[in-house]
Amino acid sequence: MTATTVLTARALLLDMDGTLVDSHAVVERIWRRWADRHGLDGDEVMKVVHGRQGYASMALLLPNRPMELNHAENARMLAEETADLDGVVAVPGAPEFLASLQGVPHALVTSADVALSTARMAAAGLPLPEVRVTAESVGASKPDPEGFLKGAAELGVAPADCVVFEDSGAGIAAGRAAGMRVVGVGPQAGYHRADVVVPDLRQIRVENTGGGEIRLHIAG
Repeated sequence: MTATTVLTARALLLDMDGTLVDSHAVVERIWRRWADRHGLDGDEVMKVVHGRQGYASMALLLPNRPMELNHAENARMLAEETADLDGVVAVPGAPEFLASLQGVPHALVTSADVALSTARMAAAGLPLPEVRVTAESVGASKPDPEGFLKGAAELGVAPADCVVFEDSGAGIAAGRAAGMRVVGVGPQAGYHRADVVVPDLRQIRVENTGGGEIRLHIAG
């Protein structure tokens, strides 16, 4: 018999890449080319980049390089990623999950910038949430909690009343640092101390009670 976990919340904060949108193919292409340019091992680079803004990944991978060079190269790579949408698709269950959030306070909290998040959500056939916290909105990348705290503030909901949906170690750590519960999505999420882990969004049913409370029914 399948067990169901029920979480209650007043708002949901949603990561994009790996959570709503499967952009794995393009992320691999872009970052492995970057690794080759800098003489780094592509497999080691891929262990770092998921969930973080590009400049923050570069700072970890090239610790002696001036940060202004990281920001400049990050801007070029964001443009490259925005133009490369080959293989970008919705995570299974994402269209139905987003459709179920009508009338539910929610926000997109992503390390992508406005252009990239708009392009990837469109390529995946997904609607953009009205409230969005993007790379331009924050001064610190995940795993810093700033983005999730901003999302909660924009929705007018206390952090403890928010549930985060994330796939990466950096994103899950950011949600936990913000004092929020985290639903981990995808095969890697189970390694990073999420409160509940699901293979994809087909395991989530959203119940809007109408009294300001959201119930998440999560199939185990």
